[in-house]
Amino acid sequence: MLINTELPILSIAIPSPLRRIFQYLPAKDTPMERLAVGARVAVPFGNQRALVGILIDISTNDGNSQHKLRPIHHLLDEESLGLDPEILALCQWCSQYYHSPLGEVCHLALPTLLRKPNNKPQPEEKWAWQLSHIGQTYDPSQFGRAHKQQQAWQYIREQQYLPPEQLKSNNISRATINTLIEKGLIEKILVEQFVDKTADEKTKAGEKINVTNPAFPLNAEQAHALDAIQTDEFSAYLLEGVTGSGKTEVYLQAIAKVIEKNQQVLVLVPEIGLTPQTAKRFQQRFNVPITTLHSGISNKQRFQLWWEAKTGKTPIVIGTRSAIFTPLPKLGLIVVDEEHDLSYKQQDGVRYSAKDTAIIRAQKKNIPIILGSATPSLETLHNALSQRFTHLQLTERATSTTLPSIRCIDSKESSLAPEVISAIHKALHQQQQVLVFINRRGYAPTLICQDCGWISQCDNCDSRMTLHHTKHQNSQSSSLLQCHHCDTKAQTPAHCPDCHSERLQPLGQGTQRSEEELQQLFSHTPILRIDRDSVSRKGELATALKTINSGEPCILVGTQMLAKGHHFPNVSLAVILGLDNSFFSSDFRGSERMGQLLTQVAGRAGREQHQGTVLLQTQFSQHPLLQKLINEGYHTLAQHLLAERKISNMPPFEHVAMVRCHAQQADIAIRFLKQARQMAERIMPAHTQLNYIGPFPATIEKRNNRYYYYLQIKAKNRAELHHILQQLCPQLENQRALKGLHWFIDVDPQES
Repeated sequence: MLINTELPILSIAIPSPLRRIFQYLPAKDTPMERLAVGARVAVPFGNQRALVGILIDISTNDGNSQHKLRPIHHLLDEESLGLDPEILALCQWCSQYYHSPLGEVCHLALPTLLRKPNNKPQPEEKWAWQLSHIGQTYDPSQFGRAHKQQQAWQYIREQQYLPPEQLKSNNISRATINTLIEKGLIEKILVEQFVDKTADEKTKAGEKINVTNPAFPLNAEQAHALDAIQTDEFSAYLLEGVTGSGKTEVYLQAIAKVIEKNQQVLVLVPEIGLTPQTAKRFQQRFNVPITTLHSGISNKQRFQLWWEAKTGKTPIVIGTRSAIFTPLPKLGLIVVDEEHDLSYKQQDGVRYSAKDTAIIRAQKKNIPIILGSATPSLETLHNALSQRFTHLQLTERATSTTLPSIRCIDSKESSLAPEVISAIHKALHQQQQVLVFINRRGYAPTLICQDCGWISQCDNCDSRMTLHHTKHQNSQSSSLLQCHHCDTKAQTPAHCPDCHSERLQPLGQGTQRSEEELQQLFSHTPILRIDRDSVSRKGELATALKTINSGEPCILVGTQMLAKGHHFPNVSLAVILGLDNSFFSSDFRGSERMGQLLTQVAGRAGREQHQGTVLLQTQFSQHPLLQKLINEGYHTLAQHLLAERKISNMPPFEHVAMVRCHAQQADIAIRFLKQARQMAERIMPAHTQLNYIGPFPATIEKRNNRYYYYLQIKAKNRAELHHILQQLCPQLENQRALKGLHWFIDVDPQES
């Protein structure tokens, strides 16, 4: 079909690996007045019947083009369900900086229900209960013995309204609500009407709005940090505070300033496990709708919450990585909690950093952003020390306790040392809780034959199979071998596949084996294991955390899930196992991550009434970096590591990008990357401040029967690096496709 010069040309971003924008014509029945940049359209693409694209530009057809353009199928949005200008601009920045196709970034920014052309989700009206006119003047003594009714009435009076989803968390039954309705004490109201009315009335009256429960008093350092945070313009703040120093209280009081101006706040947390805990604390402080966005909610829920945020009905949004793309028209502040966490960098698809994207969003919106951590990443700390970020420090705990002491227990064994067992006995005897950290899932890292040395290897990966034990309802247990990279599972052999010996022995310690050992040693004490295997089902983590927060003596054993921002008031002793591999990591970030992990785990101990103690069981107690961390703290260690990075020209003093690829045969991947290096060198030859390194195999070369390799590009000048990538990507796309090869760009990589 030749171009009709009377029709505009539509530039559309398609979720495709091709880094380009595609041009279409409007369909015959397209209402031209509804064509708007950011709108969703259904388009034909290749052999696929229809894809959802995002309208990026509308241009006038001058009639000179001789290309044949296909018409779109139809415009999808009855209402504004596409991308608003702010989010579209953020997607365009993300596409340019991370050299990812714009269509894939836009796809990522949409809720799942809006990514398919046949879905037409409609936002639901959200109801809640508020006190009626009678209920507002009701004498609570009239409830008599109806304590549950009085409790519900009191809650609604304090919080001003009660959504149905908060019934269970506040132990209010539907029967109690129905009784209050029958008595005429409460009535239904649309939440958005209530919020809009309350905000408008109080704003006009010059009153502060929505902050209900009183804030905790701040110490001098917290007060200084809060005063330094300006909420009327862009600035990036690093809030570096030791564990338990009250960073969250500073967040809450800074957020209160923003909410009082009838603006919205976005709070990013690294893990889904932290979202309910954070939301609960916010609900205790603020009388406003609070939305939590993470992978644990249904697609329908996510769309509804996305819509409420987009229409300005949700003042506070708490979410994990992808929540950075949530549309918030009245956004006034962004908070990134535990900013150092690796979870903020996506490791598949669009490889973006939610933290860095958040900084750009704040800058474009001209609003402040707070990056909080007890162990800031070296990049963030460097920006603070270079005065690009405002550096705010909290050096003391907010409670009367001091930071826990860290003591090394020399041991080559993977099981608990006698001194550690004695310390656990003592803490439990004093009615306190104990945390045992080991960052390995499963029963043991591998299985070994004691006669011939055979080790359980994964057939599909360059990695060992982890031994897992499973307990069944009839108290029977079984074991299997599982690869943590490709998820291959196999029955545990009864004898060695090589020499047929029956002397097969688990090698090393995992969370399951530690749990078993602790159960044998402390049979009358509850042992709670928290790792990806034990809390895989919905509600299991919340149940475990509820038990911990009850304060009853128990032993927690788990992985990094226990180390991230949790507040366990009755934990007095933290035991750290299996950290020795970190001292000899091939990754240049290994020492930084060792320091962060040890500090974060140690910080779970002694946060309230008990003084904390940390026992690190290691055979490298005299390692110089470990001694520096123990004796001088993370901040001093980080400055030492920054000095080393500067000498060795590593990030943040140079900028890095990787061309990564994987293929069914190693030689295909190597050949592709050699060609990529030659192309890059033709674009810009290597010089003293620009290096091409590789191709190299990834740390785990073979995964799921595919071979992973990378080419590293290091440059002193960030603009120079992006110029090379901008020129290189189209050339790589135009290469003849090698069989089974997939490649992508990884800017600011966090893993080798």
